[in-house]
Amino acid sequence: MKKPLVIALAAAGAVLIAAAGGAWWWHSRQAPAAADGSAAPAPRHDVEYRYVTLDKTIVMLRPDTGGNHYLALDLVFKTPVKKERETKDHLPLLRTIVVKAMSAHTVESANKLGVEDFTREINDAFRKSYAAEQAEPPFDEALIAKLIIE
Repeated sequence: MKKPLVIALAAAGAVLIAAAGGAWWWHSRQAPAAADGSAAPAPRHDVEYRYVTLDKTIVMLRPDTGGNHYLALDLVFKTPVKKERETKDHLPLLRTIVVKAMSAHTVESANKLGVEDFTREINDAFRKSYAAEQAEPPFDEALIAKLIIE
C-alpha cells in the first residue's frame, strides 16, 4: 500500500476508537444515575432573563492617608423578564444601597478585595435591605460590569 493511504486509514481508525471511547464514557456516567433512580435530574425551570444595567455609581471612600479616593462601579442585575420593569423602577434604591455599603471602605481595604468579594458584599447588602423591608428583590443577582478604584 501507499504511505498516504496507510496514514489516512490509521487516522480514521484513531478517530473511530476515540469516538467509541467517548461514547462508552458518556454512557457509563449516565447508567448509574438511571439505575439508582435517586439521582434523577431535577426538573429544569427555564426562566428567561434580562440584564438591567446601573451605570456610573461613584462612591467616595473613607479618608485614610490623605487625598480623596473614589470607587466607580457599573452593575448589571440578572432579572427574570417578568420583573424587568420592577427592577428598573428600583434602580435609585439599588444605587443608594450600593453607595451605603461601599462607602464604608478605605482605599486600602478596597484594594485588598477582589471583584468576587465586592460582588458578594453588594449582593449581601441587597439581601439585607430587602429583608429589612420584608420584600423580595426583583432580580436574582447583581454582577459587577466595571470596577475602578482611584
